[in-house]
Parts: sequence; structure tokens; C-alpha cells
Amino acid sequence: MKVFLTGGSGYVGRSTVTALVRHGHEVSALARSDAAARVLTELGATPVAGGLTDAAVLRAAAAEADGVIHLGQHYGPDTAEVDRAAADALQDGLGDRGPYVHTGGVWVYGDTDGVVDEDAPQRPPAITAWRRANEERVLAHGGHPVLVMPGLVYGLGGGLIDTFFVAPAREEGAVPLIGDGANHWALVHVEDVAELYALALRAPAKSVYAGVSGQNLPLADIVEALTHAAGCPGRVTRLSLAEASARMGPIAEAFALDQRLTSARAQGELGWRPRHLDALAELRG
Repeated sequence: MKVFLTGGSGYVGRSTVTALVRHGHEVSALARSDAAARVLTELGATPVAGGLTDAAVLRAAAAEADGVIHLGQHYGPDTAEVDRAAADALQDGLGDRGPYVHTGGVWVYGDTDGVVDEDAPQRPPAITAWRRANEERVLAHGGHPVLVMPGLVYGLGGGLIDTFFVAPAREEGAVPLIGDGANHWALVHVEDVAELYALALRAPAKSVYAGVSGQNLPLADIVEALTHAAGCPGRVTRLSLAEASARMGPIAEAFALDQRLTSARAQGELGWRPRHLDALAELRG
């Protein structure tokens, strides 16, 4: 299958390109810089010059593909509008020739009050409140839409956990802990969620999958592991949500969510089998 994706040179995208190539797909990917193009070429993908706001480029690239995966995200006050326009262009270009896999995220469920699946009610924090309307639009579009909603992605020394918890701790000597740490994070390793994206190309139309590995771990345990990765074993800075928000911005509200989710649907329908099942050991480094 000829697969075009956005965000291919990013954290999740790099592992996804690797998974797609391993599955035998011919991969092309959006590249907004020469550096991104070099990364994609080294991974075995063909770069397509352009950015998420280049609707004509997206539409043309999708028109040449048998399937599309939209991983890229624009950051700014117009995030929702750019995502919606990119999805429209990709779906219009692809038409009904193959699957369009769109990226969501489990943060839209808010506090889950126990273990839930994809059908749980959504109570998103402000930072992800825009997603639902875009996702409903994607799923209502013609063709073959599929929605993948990753949990909090970790592994290979990247992602939000490294950016907001490990990297600052290397300079400050302590890892931030929001609240008492009793809340849970629904985690997934970057290589596992990449495999889910590859498998989602064969999912039934309008399917929705939570990309979580079943490791719903207390934040306190995660932070303790991260103190080792940051080189400051056992050293934690306790923050209230207000203090964390002042330090991290609105994403702190998402980090403070208590979330536990199951991926039984993806495992049952797609045969997805997460392989990284000891997150604390891997997060310790």
C-alpha cells in the first residue's frame, strides 16, 4: 500500500514510518524543512515538501496514496482550525480509495472514574476540548475514516514526559509531582502505538481505538521512576495544580487527570499486542 502521512519526522511519526516500512508499505511523508526531509529519507520514506497549512500539497499527496495517516499537529491559537483544514484536504484528496487514520488522544475523556473504553463520556480539559468537533467531522466524512486515540506516549527518550518532567529535572535536580500523585496515567510506548497506526490501516470504517497498553500507573510511581532517569534519585518537587499550571501552562491540567483505559477493542479487532509492558523499568532509564 502507498501510505502518506503527516508528522512523519516527529516523535511518534519516526516510529510509525519504521513500522509502516516493516509492514511492507511504500511511505511518503510531509516535510516542512530540509532537516525533516533528511530524517524521513533515512527512515525509508519519500519526503513531500510542505506544511500542515499547505492544503493543496496535502490534497495532492493524498490523491497519490492508497491510505493516509494524519499525525502532525500545528501548535498555536489556531490549532483546531489548522487540524480541521488539514483533515479536510487529506480526506478530500484520498476520497474513498482507502483508509484515512486520524489522530486523537485519550485526554478528551477527562477523569475516567475507573477503567473505561472508547465509548466513555468525554470531559476534556481545556487544552484538548477542541478535538471532539474535529473528530466528529472526520468520522462523518465520506470514505474510510478511522480514529486512533493514543495514551500518554513514552519511550526512546522523547515525548511530553521528557519535555515537561525529565529535561527540567536534569537542570533543577528534582522531578515535579502534581498533587499527591494518586492519579493514574494511561501510558503507551512509542513503538507500540506506531504498530497500532500501521494496523489501523486495515480497520473497519469509522472505527475508534484507544492506543493504551493497559499500564494505568499512579503518577507518584511514574515520577519516582523519572527521578532516576533525570539523575536525581528520589528527589521530587511537589506542586499544586495552580503551581504546575504557572510552570507548565494549560497542559498541567491534563497531566493531573486520573485516567485508566483499556485497549481491548484494538487488541480484539486488529490483533494489536503491545510489547512494552514494564513502563516503570523503561522510564527509570
